[in-house]
Amino acid sequence: MIGAGVVGCAIAFELAAAGRSVRVLDGRASGGGASQASAGVLAPYVEGHDSRPLRALGQRSLDGYEAFVARIVATSGANVAFRRAGTMEVATGPDDVARLARSRATADAEGVAAEWLDISSAREHEPALGAHVVGALRIPMHGAVDVPALTSAAAAAAAQALGATFVKAQVLGLSADGDGVAVSTAEGVERAAQVVLAAGAWSAGLVPPGAEPAPVRPVRGQLLHLGTAPGTLRHIVWAPDVYLVPWADGTVLVGATSEEVGFDERTTASGVAGLLARAIALVPALGGASFLEARHGLRPASPDDLPLVGRSATLPGLIYACGHYRNGALLAPLTAWLIAGLVAGDRSDPALDLLAPARAGRL
Repeated sequence: MIGAGVVGCAIAFELAAAGRSVRVLDGRASGGGASQASAGVLAPYVEGHDSRPLRALGQRSLDGYEAFVARIVATSGANVAFRRAGTMEVATGPDDVARLARSRATADAEGVAAEWLDISSAREHEPALGAHVVGALRIPMHGAVDVPALTSAAAAAAAQALGATFVKAQVLGLSADGDGVAVSTAEGVERAAQVVLAAGAWSAGLVPPGAEPAPVRPVRGQLLHLGTAPGTLRHIVWAPDVYLVPWADGTVLVGATSEEVGFDERTTASGVAGLLARAIALVPALGGASFLEARHGLRPASPDDLPLVGRSATLPGLIYACGHYRNGALLAPLTAWLIAGLVAGDRSDPALDLLAPARAGRL
């Protein structure tokens, strides 16, 4: 398979756990792309406000997340921070209040607990919120995972315990090899009966013969890592222009920019300054936090913000698993389960119809 981000490593783990021979190719170390800049938010009812399919897929993946992480931890022996602390999506004006009222109604209709908090209740839950906050929507089922740790642990579990091989190699192209696929790399040609393409934003550059490029484009996200007193925040706090993910040790992840800049992999002064200003406005106490680091990654966006998961129509041995955009961490378990089924010849899962690459062209 091609790609060793959080999605690729989750797939490698599931395939290896099913007894498959797995070889993973990536020009970077595991988790070296967009995954290292992910805040790990698992919040389908924030990310999927206007997308019923995304909410349903996200909730399905989240429902199995704890067991998925537990299997990886048990197999690898590594520690992976995962918590269901809930989200608080704040309102700062009438438009936000109306939007969150609609979100609450959607959650109620779909059987998800959601609680509207007036300003007094919001401050009881999060005393550090800024003065401009007028209320919040709290969804307790949401959570977060340490994506770099999860990616590393999934790779270790697949390789050390289950026999998968990870090779640092830049993939240059794909072609037919009998009933299988030939993968050209800078070091030579690798051959396999089935190849999973999970190369994130770079997937569009690997085009099977006779196919169109996968419609996946890079969207740069910058993320900050701050250090503050434990307990400053209790929930994942989400505002229209910034979100904050606290961890038990007092560190807070601040995300994230969304920049259409092509394959420009940089952390910028304006990106850092903007995130800091918005974070401090939302939680003034963060003005005294330690600045630990800034990260960046290129998220792989598809035209409809849903991933492409399924077999190629032009190269039957090729399976797409790309285009996850902002939801790579959330959808990694579900994607891994779907791909493991496809490799075994099972195409019965209805999610495969929704995510079929054919919806995006001749792939």
